[in-house]
Amino acid sequence: MSASRKVVSVVRQWVIKAENDLRNAEHTLTLKENCPYDTVCFHAQQCVEKYLKGLLTFAGVDFPKIHDIGEIIRLVPTRFKIPIDPASQEKLTDFATVNRYPGEWEPVERTDAEAAVAKAREVRKSVREFLPKESLMLPIPPLE
Repeated sequence: MSASRKVVSVVRQWVIKAENDLRNAEHTLTLKENCPYDTVCFHAQQCVEKYLKGLLTFAGVDFPKIHDIGEIIRLVPTRFKIPIDPASQEKLTDFATVNRYPGEWEPVERTDAEAAVAKAREVRKSVREFLPKESLMLPIPPLE
């Protein structure tokens, strides 16, 4: 059974946003000096979040407007195997919530940013295997 055109269109919109976040994280990580590692991690988290929400959209699962990767992953039907352990879920969630604001937090280092981007790439690869090919094509054709 193929997904409806409308569902494919919405999934494609999630994919585009996720890809933009990953591109932003990867590009920012190339800075030789003054790289904002917290920003790299935020965009890596956003890539994961948006790919998961695209998958939920494809699966017909409603989801709340949250950034908690653990909560989002719990909504993913078990038939979809997503390679993200609880520790990574928590760390990525912190990049979108805790570390985005001033406070008494451990500094985000290059190794954190590299690990976050690597995890985003891994989740991206996994989720894309489940999505309809039409949702991965760019640019988005208009709905008729």
